[in-house]
Amino acid sequence: MSRHYGCIAFTDMVAKEQEIYGSAEFYGRTTVDCPDDSHDPFGPREKQFLEDRDSFYLASVGETGWPYVQFRGGPPGFVRVQDDYTLAWADYRGNLQHLTTGNLRSNDRVAIIAMDYPRRHRLKIFGTARVVRYEDEPDLVERLRHPEDAESVVERAVIITVSAFDWNCPQHITPRYTIDELGDAAGPLHSRISRLERQNAQLREQLAAR
Repeated sequence: MSRHYGCIAFTDMVAKEQEIYGSAEFYGRTTVDCPDDSHDPFGPREKQFLEDRDSFYLASVGETGWPYVQFRGGPPGFVRVQDDYTLAWADYRGNLQHLTTGNLRSNDRVAIIAMDYPRRHRLKIFGTARVVRYEDEPDLVERLRHPEDAESVVERAVIITVSAFDWNCPQHITPRYTIDELGDAAGPLHSRISRLERQNAQLREQLAAR
C-alpha cells in the first residue's frame, strides 16, 4: 500500500465498517498524514507490472453519481509509464458511447484495477485523468500508439496522474491464461510428446524389421 492510499480509500464510513470488523486500528495508521495534493510515486515493480499488461479496468463517476467501469485492452505494452507519477495510453475508436470521456469532463478522478491472472497479482490505482484529443496534439497521441495497432483509428490519449496505489491480496484471484500464455506453458510438453512419438516410431520400425 502506498503512503497516501488510506487517505483516499478509508473514509469515515469505511472506518466505521472497519471498527465493526476489527481492522480499524490496523488501517487507521495509514491515514495520519493526508495532504489534499498528495501523489505517491511508482517503483520499479509497479512500472514493470503495468507495462506488461494487456488489459485493465477503469472506473469513472458520472454526473448522476453512478460509477462506470470500462475494460481497456491491447497488446502487452500498450500502457506506457511515462515517469514515476504518470501512465498513459492511446485510446481507439469504440462503440461511440463515450461514457468515460464524458464523465471525465465533470470529474477527473478515476480508479484502475490491473490484473495478472496467471500469477494472481492485482494492482489498484487512484488517480486523475486528462484526455488529449488527436486533433489537439497529434504528435503526442501518435507516440502512444502501439506498433501492432498501426491500422486502428486512434481518437485520443488518456493520461493518468497517479495519486496512490495498493497491491491486493491474491486469495480469491482465479488463475486465467491467454492463448499465448498457454502456448508458452505447453511448449515443453509438446516437445516431449514429439520426441516420444519419434522414439515410438523408431521402435516400431525395429520390431517390424525383426
